[in-house]
Amino acid sequence: MRKFLKYYPYVLCACVWSVGAGTAWTQVWQLNPLVQFNGTNGANPNTALIPGNNGIYYGTTYNRGSNNLGTVFNVTTNGTLTTLVNFARTNGANPKGLTWGADGNLYGTTYYGGDSSKGTVFALTTNGALTTLVSFNTTNGANPNAALTPGTDGSFYGTTVFGGDNKVGTVFHVTTNGTLTTLVSFANTNGAFPNAALTPGTDGIFYGTTSQGGSNNLGTVFTVTTNGTLTTLASFNGANGAFPNATLTLGPDGSFYGTTFQGGSNNLDLGTVFKMTTNGTLTTLVSFNTTNGANPDADLTLGADGSFYGTTFGSSNGLGMLFQLSPVSVPPVPLDISPLSNTVVLSWTNPAFSLQSAPEVFGSYTNIPGSASPYTNPISGARQFFRLIEN
Repeated sequence: MRKFLKYYPYVLCACVWSVGAGTAWTQVWQLNPLVQFNGTNGANPNTALIPGNNGIYYGTTYNRGSNNLGTVFNVTTNGTLTTLVNFARTNGANPKGLTWGADGNLYGTTYYGGDSSKGTVFALTTNGALTTLVSFNTTNGANPNAALTPGTDGSFYGTTVFGGDNKVGTVFHVTTNGTLTTLVSFANTNGAFPNAALTPGTDGIFYGTTSQGGSNNLGTVFTVTTNGTLTTLASFNGANGAFPNATLTLGPDGSFYGTTFQGGSNNLDLGTVFKMTTNGTLTTLVSFNTTNGANPDADLTLGADGSFYGTTFGSSNGLGMLFQLSPVSVPPVPLDISPLSNTVVLSWTNPAFSLQSAPEVFGSYTNIPGSASPYTNPISGARQFFRLIEN
């Protein structure tokens, strides 16, 4: 199963719901359905609700409404829903999420609609007055598939799946008065078809993913500065993941965590969870195998307990899974180094680990062919550093 771009199947209705905590002594959770969409007031909400004032939440539906092109709504905690916007194609169609601006207005994108039917950026007051700020036209991007990310100056940054110089997507900057600047036009080699929003780092730059492109056409992780300098941190190669669709999540350690829809070890091609440091070191944390889930397609959420929570599109029964990913302390495996005549003898007790060497302590380590404990190494030639790595 290969999923390049996100697709949202049409269904008749969907729900807005809340989960409230029960009393402390019972530790019971109760789910209360608040609104069932009926088509007239929208259908297929596919992005998160964002909180406003006085217990009001704001959200979008991808379909239906009076023109079957999606809506923006607000909903109270007791389930009173108000449709603020029915998209009409000229002002956008099929919205992709909302973000608060520093001016107290809502800002969002639509996947279709606008002057060229390539999507829009819009501003919306809380009483429903909508202003189309940008109509994409392929040259400046096409089909934004994610919410906007606020900058420090009150403007916004975002991505489009298509369009730009090479028609494989862009990174853009847009001000609240509608001035749009294309910062990056992807070129396949440095990524293609970004599906996700940008994540701001603590270093003042943005981090993101492309669902395809890169060295192996399996997607990338990149950074981009506010002036448009793009750096590819990693190109997925299948073994370490393929086709990331989700927005990166900043972890408490300053690294970024994300998922790939496919790829992973054991040739199962069922997706991964990965960690990416700001200097470009990618570590595969999980390779899914149906028992623990399959094909993650959504953002990870960092919990107050330091764990990450997420979902997978599939599982052993094909119906998906919720998962928790927690850091686990692993006791170190001792590597004993003893001199013996003109050699050194390296010994370790855990056969699940193999010996690697490198010319520098922070160098590129490679496996030592046929090494097993005890391993004898002559004291001659250039210096070497050794470490153990789990098989």
